[in-house]
Amino acid sequence: MDLGLAGARALVCGSSRGLGFATASTLAAEGASVAINGRHPERLEEAARQLRSSATVTVVALAGDVSTPEGPRALVTRAVAELGGLDILVTNSGGPPPGRFDELDDAAWQAAFDLLVLSSVRLVRAALPALRASPRAAVLAVTSYAIKQPVPNLVLSNSLRAAVAGLMKSLALELGGQGIRFNCILPAWTDTERVRQLMQDRAQRAGSTAEQEARQQASESPFGRLGQPQEFARAAAFLCSPAASYITGVMLTVDGGMYKGLF
Repeated sequence: MDLGLAGARALVCGSSRGLGFATASTLAAEGASVAINGRHPERLEEAARQLRSSATVTVVALAGDVSTPEGPRALVTRAVAELGGLDILVTNSGGPPPGRFDELDDAAWQAAFDLLVLSSVRLVRAALPALRASPRAAVLAVTSYAIKQPVPNLVLSNSLRAAVAGLMKSLALELGGQGIRFNCILPAWTDTERVRQLMQDRAQRAGSTAEQEARQQASESPFGRLGQPQEFARAAAFLCSPAASYITGVMLTVDGGMYKGLF
């Protein structure tokens, strides 16, 4: 299937590694020019080098922190200038640190709110003028299947990612008449650096090893394994593409069957 992404202009936040990098790579392979983003310039430039080595489209590296008040607007402004407009915005910021409720103070909650919720609000607000000018505008929020099935020791993520899903659903209804689609994609346990760090945290709490925890988590999928970033990225690229032109306001779970609910 031709996803219709050739010539599209995409900003993928949090894309120097992990799910964001895989998404940017897939969009580029489908013919979209991409602006990638991360907080660490050296890591970001290496990611851009990898993308440029395998794609013929424009790849722009834009360092910046989306959790700051000024970061999202500056990032979107630069992406629009470098790409000549914007058709696709992927909001992604990684996740807050693990922890149980009693371990987290107000500062931890505020930092997580800035990272997950306000970053999405500010990115969309800054991108709206460019998206309104696009004939194929799409916003995709990378959240987590924790929205549907809370994960132990991740109370910050469990709570605040649900707010992002509520925001995207509201915007799908409010701005759909302007031709802009808003969706969420909900990964479960995928083999990324962050997941390996979370497995290490689990191991320390349980007195086991990260390898044991990863095997236990993988057993919750009917496939008996964790997901791969590219498996997530293909679903993300579809939701961003004109091939999904009648899909808006959804929460697509990419979880290898780990979520056990019906809805």
